[in-house]
Amino acid sequence: MISFVVPAYNEEQMLGRTVCALNAAAQTLDEPFEVVVADDASTDRTAEIARHHGARVVSVNHRQIAATRNAGAHAATGEMLIFVDADTVVTEAAVRAAVAAMRGGAAGGGCATRFDGRIPAYARLLLATAIPLYRQMGLAAGCFLFCTRGAFQATGGFDERMFGAEEVAMSRSLARQGRFVVLREHVTTSGRKLRAYSARELLGLLARLALSGPSSVRQREGLDMWYGDRRPDPEAPNKPGATPGSART
Repeated sequence: MISFVVPAYNEEQMLGRTVCALNAAAQTLDEPFEVVVADDASTDRTAEIARHHGARVVSVNHRQIAATRNAGAHAATGEMLIFVDADTVVTEAAVRAAVAAMRGGAAGGGCATRFDGRIPAYARLLLATAIPLYRQMGLAAGCFLFCTRGAFQATGGFDERMFGAEEVAMSRSLARQGRFVVLREHVTTSGRKLRAYSARELLGLLARLALSGPSSVRQREGLDMWYGDRRPDPEAPNKPGATPGSART
């Protein structure tokens, strides 16, 4: 059984296309699967849209990404776990490669990442450095991380002391359990934060995180990009619960 675990907070605009893409990709594999949406205290139609598209909803009230990922994993029943962000569209190739990697003995891994829509020039330069660096360091992006149930349990799950960079810690923990792979297949995640925040804001945040070290992600304060009020994205789909065909990717 493959379990897709999708943490979500107020994701009515993006979640429909995410779950539709997961269903479409998984159905080509001809093996059982489930989509578990961990709805973390949403105040919009996130849970309704998830159920409409056939997902099972687990309601939590953490407002903390690591704990929400763990809650979804604990509720899931599969021996293969694939964590996908609620604003991310998977490809059949990425899902198939992830399953093949786990079947081949990998403890876990990630894949290449692309961003949808128009990305500011400063962000393109930043990503041109960050994405290859992540791959070179053997780290999975948070929008798509997979692992076996056994490896997940052996690590103790995502570190719930962390309000950010939990995927980095999890990548390293999984690598200690066995082979960790970063696939060349890609998924497409939303570029909304890169469009909504200025270069000064984003680079300032990164500088503060770098100077403060690990302690900077052990509290919600200062992480408004992830936990503050969401800024509108001019390229957002017009209708809640949009399917992949109704938004640019």
